[in-house]
Amino acid sequence: MTSKIFRSTVLVAAVVLLCSLSVVMGVLYTHFTQVQIAQLKDELSLAVTATEQYGNAFLENVEADRFRITWVSADGTVLFDTQADQTSMENHADREEIQTALKTGSGSSVRTSSTLTEQTYYEAQKLKDGTILRISANQKSAWSLMLGMLWPIILIAAIAISLSAFLARRMAQKIVEPLNRLDLEQPLKYEAYEEIYPLLHRIHRQHNQISSQMETLRRKTDEFDQITGSMQEGLVLLDSDGTILSINPAARQLFEASQDCIGKNFLQIDRTSTMREAVNRALDSGHGHTRDKRNGRDYQFDLSRIQSNGSVIGAVVLAFDITEQLRSEQMRREFSANVSHELKTPLQSIIGSAELLENGLVKPEDSLRFIGHIRREAARLFNLVEDILRLSQLDEGIVMPTEAVDMLELASEVKALLEKSAAQKNITISLTGNGFTLTGIRRLLQEAVYNLCDNAIKYNIPGGSVVINVENRRLTVSDTGIGIPPEHHSRIFERFYRVDKSHSRQSGGTGLGLSIVKHAAAYHNAEITLESAPQKGTSVTIAF
Repeated sequence: MTSKIFRSTVLVAAVVLLCSLSVVMGVLYTHFTQVQIAQLKDELSLAVTATEQYGNAFLENVEADRFRITWVSADGTVLFDTQADQTSMENHADREEIQTALKTGSGSSVRTSSTLTEQTYYEAQKLKDGTILRISANQKSAWSLMLGMLWPIILIAAIAISLSAFLARRMAQKIVEPLNRLDLEQPLKYEAYEEIYPLLHRIHRQHNQISSQMETLRRKTDEFDQITGSMQEGLVLLDSDGTILSINPAARQLFEASQDCIGKNFLQIDRTSTMREAVNRALDSGHGHTRDKRNGRDYQFDLSRIQSNGSVIGAVVLAFDITEQLRSEQMRREFSANVSHELKTPLQSIIGSAELLENGLVKPEDSLRFIGHIRREAARLFNLVEDILRLSQLDEGIVMPTEAVDMLELASEVKALLEKSAAQKNITISLTGNGFTLTGIRRLLQEAVYNLCDNAIKYNIPGGSVVINVENRRLTVSDTGIGIPPEHHSRIFERFYRVDKSHSRQSGGTGLGLSIVKHAAAYHNAEITLESAPQKGTSVTIAF
């Protein structure tokens, strides 16, 4: 702005100076021309009077350097000239001033030289004898006069423009200085120029609007960051070129990206061909998806196109951890297959025995044995159905009545129930600890302790032992049995999972006992710890 004011001021000063010089030169030139013409007329009047009285005698004695006198006859013949030989001069009858003087008594004319540098002014007057006396004088033209004064004009112009430039710069600085002090945050406090008050009021209103919009945008940005920051799913926003605009912490961890990845192309942090194809599909058709395994877990990536005013402005990438979902689906499939198998086995045995009895193919003395077999398989089937129903209730989270449970007393009851079966296998079962009381579901706790002890007896060795310890809010069942290899530790609490399937079949187990223990512990917010090694026994601890 300062430079514009400076240039404008200097330009105006230069134009004004040029116009002023032109006007002054024109006025002075006109004035002095009129003065010279008046002098010529006065000189001519005196010369006419003297010529009429004295004739050639007067003209021959005239000494004039600034003007020229010519005496012309009525037919245009030059009779006398103060600066040339009249005999060698051409006829002047065609001269404008001569013709006018012959007609009216006096005449005037101006003629410019071929170089345009001089002008000659002529004044003529008719004498009493009919002859014409003419006086003339040369004068520089306005253009010649200006050329002659070129250097003084240049000097004056240089001084004037320099002074104008100095004054213009100071004036521009004084004009701009108050504007530079203008505080756009508080424009209404400005007091320098009243002319810009309407503009300042408008700036003030726009500033308030912008501040309000920025505050709204900041609040929405904070909300967006908080929402996306707490998401378990990965979220990435891309522009139409695939450049990352926003990425939440879950996505950064998933793609192993740094904080400065914003502004980079998404394919720089994920170079897989499937992801590249999914991004292209989303931008082209509106949606893309793919699945991939990352860090040992399964993820599903859903990509959707973002449009505004009919044009594509980017895409959003959502990453979902579907590991548990896939695992649950796999477990459901395995559970369905195992349930079918476990139900079919006793049913087939019952049906086979019943058909033999029905067709009379069993000897009378063997009938009781077949009937006992049918009863045992039916009991096994009943226990299996009971266990499945119990797990279903735990899965559905059905609220059950709670009560204060003395765990030492509960363990003693379980010990009493299993002492007979333990004695049949020559296994001793004992109870230790000071005990503790907790609020829980007695039936579930009893089933958990029963299943742990029952397994400890089933998978023990002849002459082995089982110890139940209840103290410090921990219940531990230890045995001296065959133990569990380390590779099975992570799966023995799964439904129908068996380390030794043949042994499990012989023992009559349903394969759901430890799964019920796991769910009962989870229902009471307890943790299960397993310690076991082949031929060194097993110890299972439930910490409440």
